[in-house]
Amino acid sequence: MTILSRRPTGETKIDGDLVQSSTFEPVSTTPRYRPPKAGIDPDREKTWLRRAMPVVLSHKRMFITSLVLSFVGLVIQVQIPKILQDAIQNAVVFRRAGLSGYITVMLVLAVAAGIAGYISRYYLMRTAYEIEFDLRNIMYMHLSKMSFPFYDRVQSGQLISRANSDIRSVQMYLTFAPSILVQCSVALVAFGYMLSINVLLALVAMIPMPLVYFLGVEMRKRIFPVSWLIQARLADVATIVDENTNGVRVVKSFAAEQRELTTLAKSTNRLEWSYVKDADIRATFTPTVQNLPQIGLALILMFGGWLALGGHLPVAAIISFSLYIVMLQAPFQMLGQIIMMSQRAAASAQRIYEILDEQPTVVDRPGAVDLVDCRGDVQFDRVKFKYLDDNPYVLDNFDLHLASGETVAMVGRTGSGKSTVARLLARFYDVNEGRVLIDDRDVRDLTLASVRGNVGIVLDEPFLFSVSIRDNIAYGAPNADIDDIVAAAKAAGADEFIKELPEGYDTVVGERGYTLSGGQRQRIAIARTLLVNPPVLVLDDATSAIDVQVELTIHGALRELMKGRTTLIIAHRLSTISLADRVLLMDQGRIVADGTHAELMATVPLYAEVLAQGERDDAARLSADRVDGNSTVAREAGFGLDSEPNGPMWSGGGH
Repeated sequence: MTILSRRPTGETKIDGDLVQSSTFEPVSTTPRYRPPKAGIDPDREKTWLRRAMPVVLSHKRMFITSLVLSFVGLVIQVQIPKILQDAIQNAVVFRRAGLSGYITVMLVLAVAAGIAGYISRYYLMRTAYEIEFDLRNIMYMHLSKMSFPFYDRVQSGQLISRANSDIRSVQMYLTFAPSILVQCSVALVAFGYMLSINVLLALVAMIPMPLVYFLGVEMRKRIFPVSWLIQARLADVATIVDENTNGVRVVKSFAAEQRELTTLAKSTNRLEWSYVKDADIRATFTPTVQNLPQIGLALILMFGGWLALGGHLPVAAIISFSLYIVMLQAPFQMLGQIIMMSQRAAASAQRIYEILDEQPTVVDRPGAVDLVDCRGDVQFDRVKFKYLDDNPYVLDNFDLHLASGETVAMVGRTGSGKSTVARLLARFYDVNEGRVLIDDRDVRDLTLASVRGNVGIVLDEPFLFSVSIRDNIAYGAPNADIDDIVAAAKAAGADEFIKELPEGYDTVVGERGYTLSGGQRQRIAIARTLLVNPPVLVLDDATSAIDVQVELTIHGALRELMKGRTTLIIAHRLSTISLADRVLLMDQGRIVADGTHAELMATVPLYAEVLAQGERDDAARLSADRVDGNSTVAREAGFGLDSEPNGPMWSGGGH
């Protein structure tokens, strides 16, 4: 597998000398897992089973070996009733032979059947887990390729459910249904032996079997819609749990626990109804399907006894017939199970295919080339963009030019389109009209990996993974030396508070980084982007949660790092705006003013109004962040705490 990556720009030490490097180049890495050998057939006209067959056939050697050995083991077991009949006839009734030979043969067959069954089961389970592994990776690989518009409209709980319970349902059917069918096929072998003993009695014994087929067809019709409903409602429950887990701070801040429990209870009640309906269908059909062979056993005793009394059938044959009927019970008991599995799997497969059949909307064009030796010249040319077709334009005839190495601040009211500019620059979305150019090349003519490798974005709501701080900073450059990681942290003003944590850079942060304050998370996010060292840097309110005093301490490092780098700062603070060469004022999707801070303050009343509103919002946000960081997160985290009860709880000065 090849992963595209950009060699960091700026100064790189080679043989002790500092050289400039700014090329994007593909780097081949060895994956730590075996990629799937095959994928889901994209032909939507095929049945769900035929579409999944390439994945199954990619493991055909192990799977076929398992099925063959299962068949062999069952055929061996089928011999035992016939041997038992011969033993009773020859050794017990007519005393023409001893029992020891028959006992030895039966023991040998039992051991052989046990060995075949063990190997068969081992290979079957390995096949099952490998197919599940492949399906999960196929799903995740597809999700990793999907564009942002897809995630804007799909609930994460739905994705989690389809990637877990739905995949498990499909995997169970793909692997265990053939095994059950093999056991059912052995019933034909047993029926052949029954025919060899007495044709008429064999036909009488099989009288109930057609009823099993018709009941199975009716059961399948009724259980499919219920199976679909169960999987859909399982996904609804997963969505509620996922949202409440991720939004636990919002729930608790509004004391809405009981309301959310009520919402979950309503969803689980709907799921319970589906399960009860499923159980009702099973209770109606399954006992009948499983016990119909018992009627065959009664017919054997009645009709076979009559034949034996008339001297037309050996008494021992009735025993072997009875054992064969008992052997037929297991396949017929499993027949009801396989019907239910098939309907659950069909419903799950269709839900999985709904995801896999979605295609990414932002992809590399044919002939797209890598962006190499990026100078950082950025231009928006008459850009129009809206997130949904029936929504108004967020950007309307938007024009912007950022010269190579220039630092520009962008200011505007909430909803004026500032963050959208950053998203279009990194090609998270494609424009509806116009062009976004980097170094005079339309970003749609460049590979996605190279565009995003050259454009670094620090968002206003940074996301951290539940790994160490070192790994979070090195996310974009996993092979970075610790010295480089520390240097990036120092430049972002994060080194001081990181060193005061219990494990320093090896401290594992909580989920989404909530064991850190908002300001600390933002500084780690800044360090993560600085380590990659992109030629184009976008700071989207990246210091909004950082205390002004702390922000000022990192401005010197930021100014140094911005030299020779094109930087777009989306901000509302005067302290942040001071980093820029010029300031742009946005309103209703357009730039309405362009100049220095002093010029705009003197000539554009809207500019002063936006800054004033931004300062008020900033004060309110920082106040809330202090309360959250000091009274809740710090106590939960249990690290970085001052020993004095009235002292600062976060030792990093983190806000």
